Amino acid sequence: MAILTGNIYIDILAIAVSIFAVIVSLFKWWFGYWERQGVYTPKPTIPFGNAKDLLFQRVTTGVEYKNVYDDIKRKGNKFGGYYFFGIPIFIPVDLDLVKLMLTKDFRHFTNHLNTVNVETDPLSGHLFNLKNAEWKNLRAKLTPTFTSGKMKMMFQTLVNCSDSLTTVIDRYSKEKQAIDIKDIVARFTTDIIGSCAFGIECNSLQNPNSEFRIYGKKVFEITWWESFVRLVAIGWPDVLTHLKLRAFSKEICEFFMNVVRGTVDYREKNDIIRRDFMHLLIQLKNNVKIEENNLGKLKSNLQSNGNISSNSSNELSLTMNELTAQAFVFFIAGFETSSTTTTFCLYELVQNPELQEKVRQEINTVLEKYDGKVTYDAVMEMPYLEKCINEALRKYPPVPLHTRECTEDYTVPGTDIVLKKGTSVFIPVMGIQNDPEYFPNPDKFDPERFSEENKAKRHSAAWTPFGDGPRACIGLRFGLMQTKVGLITLLNRFRFTLHPNTKLPLCFDPKGFVLTADNGIWLNAERI
Repeated sequence: MAILTGNIYIDILAIAVSIFAVIVSLFKWWFGYWERQGVYTPKPTIPFGNAKDLLFQRVTTGVEYKNVYDDIKRKGNKFGGYYFFGIPIFIPVDLDLVKLMLTKDFRHFTNHLNTVNVETDPLSGHLFNLKNAEWKNLRAKLTPTFTSGKMKMMFQTLVNCSDSLTTVIDRYSKEKQAIDIKDIVARFTTDIIGSCAFGIECNSLQNPNSEFRIYGKKVFEITWWESFVRLVAIGWPDVLTHLKLRAFSKEICEFFMNVVRGTVDYREKNDIIRRDFMHLLIQLKNNVKIEENNLGKLKSNLQSNGNISSNSSNELSLTMNELTAQAFVFFIAGFETSSTTTTFCLYELVQNPELQEKVRQEINTVLEKYDGKVTYDAVMEMPYLEKCINEALRKYPPVPLHTRECTEDYTVPGTDIVLKKGTSVFIPVMGIQNDPEYFPNPDKFDPERFSEENKAKRHSAAWTPFGDGPRACIGLRFGLMQTKVGLITLLNRFRFTLHPNTKLPLCFDPKGFVLTADNGIWLNAERI
């Protein structure tokens, strides 16, 4: 049947061309958003915007936005634009502006760009994802669980796990085998977090196929599709909600939900008390006030019917799903980011053997004061070790990008540019922390960048691996503590060198959001 010309094939072609022209016109309009605002943007391509290499996994997230940062700054701009498909994203590069957004003007940028859909994906309702009042209320509930006093409470758990770490590395050393150090350290941190967050002895150092290690790897060793979904969750978060897509598979969700429910039920029925994060979460669930220097023993609050008595406002209590989501994010964030930092720090110390010896000397000197025992106070007396960790976090920030959602219209200071409510903001941490203006010769590993004198000279927003302001990482103390214990355990007993299996120069895995060396980092260990 003729529609326009009497030839159905020509008509279909004409319609297709018209539709294509309309789509192209729409994309051109979308991709002109920042130009109309007077904001510089690298040239986008239809339909990917600026994200083609990222979406096709040719480059990792950190490197992608470092390149964008470099381009914007090279053009002499204090900020720029970026397009994720048709979504306009604002990228600040001026540190005064970054600082304002994260701190003083925080009320305009309260939320992360993450999907929260507790019905489809119960594990998504954790502190990192939550927004607005829900985030604020939960942050207030959880803040008392991450004080220095609570870190001391859990410290012995970390030390207990270090014995197995020594045993495993010693075996590799005796057999002169190459060590995939990221895998070993990830198993170490899995054991720590499994114990502190779930009260379960994972034993993944002795058994690489333990359930916790398997499911921990599944969270990060993801398929192309899973990687794509998580990128969309950052660049276009509402899509996942509308399509009811999960950031984590149903299998992963069910495993952690079952583990937490089982742990909580067992502890409450048997009046089990442990010095760990799970105990603190159970206290919140049962509306028990957490105090700095008190375990807040459940037993003292047990009523005759086995329930927990309340001694604070109901607003403090956690639901079981909230409890599970917090334990889950504590697990995945705690084991992966700390193992990543430890791995890159060891890699740099291997590349700089004189620095490795300097750290080892500090460790030995301090431990002598404490009869060879790794104590909380001993760990706090190792400033050079901390400098090395901070420098590793500078070069290789595990989370190389801070995301924010503009929650109120915001006029960029010194301009007439208005960021509308709902605008996405990406802060390129890896780009800033590898900028020679703030860190001369940035490829060089130089722990002295973090001397008190050098830190005082530098802009406070030049180093933000844990974020800044009210949404700074709540677990940074714990993450640093387990990183320090791991490095102390390893460097006190072993000298490390680079194994030929490590491919140089290092390349980063393009599928991961957390910065990871592609093909791993392989070391030799010599017992000393």
